[in-house]
Amino acid sequence: MTVTSSSDVYYDPYDIEIDADPYPVMGRIREDSPLYYNEQHDFYAVARYADVERGLKDRDTFISSRGGILELIKSGIEMPAGVVIFEDPPTHTIHRSLLSRMFTPRKVAALEPKIREFCAQSLDEVAGSSTFDVIDAFGKQMPMKVISMLLGIPEADQEKVRDRTDRSLRTEAGAPMVVPDDGNFASGKAFNDYLDWREEHPSDDIMTELLNVEFEDETGTRRRLERNELTTYIAVVAGAGNETTTRLIGWFTKILAEHPDQRRQLVENPDLIPNAIEEVLRYEPPAPHIGRYVAKDTEFHGQTVPAGNAILFLVGGANRDPRKYDEPDRFDIHRNLGGHLSFGYGPHFCLGASLARMEGRIALDEMLKRFPEWDVDLTNATLAPTSTVRGWETLPITVP
Repeated sequence: MTVTSSSDVYYDPYDIEIDADPYPVMGRIREDSPLYYNEQHDFYAVARYADVERGLKDRDTFISSRGGILELIKSGIEMPAGVVIFEDPPTHTIHRSLLSRMFTPRKVAALEPKIREFCAQSLDEVAGSSTFDVIDAFGKQMPMKVISMLLGIPEADQEKVRDRTDRSLRTEAGAPMVVPDDGNFASGKAFNDYLDWREEHPSDDIMTELLNVEFEDETGTRRRLERNELTTYIAVVAGAGNETTTRLIGWFTKILAEHPDQRRQLVENPDLIPNAIEEVLRYEPPAPHIGRYVAKDTEFHGQTVPAGNAILFLVGGANRDPRKYDEPDRFDIHRNLGGHLSFGYGPHFCLGASLARMEGRIALDEMLKRFPEWDVDLTNATLAPTSTVRGWETLPITVP
């Protein structure tokens, strides 16, 4: 059956006005056009929780090796080796198992003192200020220091690496991401010098471990990672580690300014913070949609998505599906969540989820200790234009 959508439902992931508040449009898709088709940009989309969960779980129908971003899927480029988030089995299974060694519960838990130290360093610098940009002073600082420590990036180069990754994700406002003709969108060549250094000076970091790890690849060959796989691996980890946690910090700052009663409860009872972070992630997911390539004909709600198309799984819409949550447009730190989709689902569930949760929990705890009250200056705040994540590039706040 041909896809039919309500004529007045229109979702454009590049439209800056829609991006400013995408939830009304995602809600219309979810309720009125459960399989949506955008003719202008030639993609399908679903926004119901059950449909998004199904799609993210079905790695045979909705494949990742063509990219998880609409522009990459539409470009038809070949993914460079090592982009673990854009791989299918058996390569994905092998590469994911290598990275999973870096994010074991024990290793993540051991990071808590350093994360608190990094938070304190950033927040103490603005202590006593009546106004500051929470993204520049805090949101961009702590995640950069954490992921750099894990990777083994020298302190002197950390801001340069973060800013280079940040620029690679930026788009012109209202326009798609420009995909290089050679497909070299995830180049990690800049990390070659660090890898050379680590070969001569091994340390307890991800670079050293990846340089020395041996594994059996999809051909049954026992080997180490090739240099191009290594550099791409590191570029992907650096980007993911910096970007999404920065957006999470921005969102909890804005949301709690709009819900001062709930913020006060967190100040009085910090044990509520972990669940508050989960509710922030549900309410404002840093990655509001996830793209997939449709490998074979499939149906949603009696309508067919033909093989060869791109589909967006609208996580932002799924996280506010009333079939899953009561009063889903209401922010509630006491909500019994039962599994939001902000870290994905299934075989590509975010490897760094436990680290991101810890960073968010500690960041909010440390911020509330120093600044139990604040207001946001939305007039001078700006959303970052990207095709991958949604969040604040600048977010000035004022404190009493």
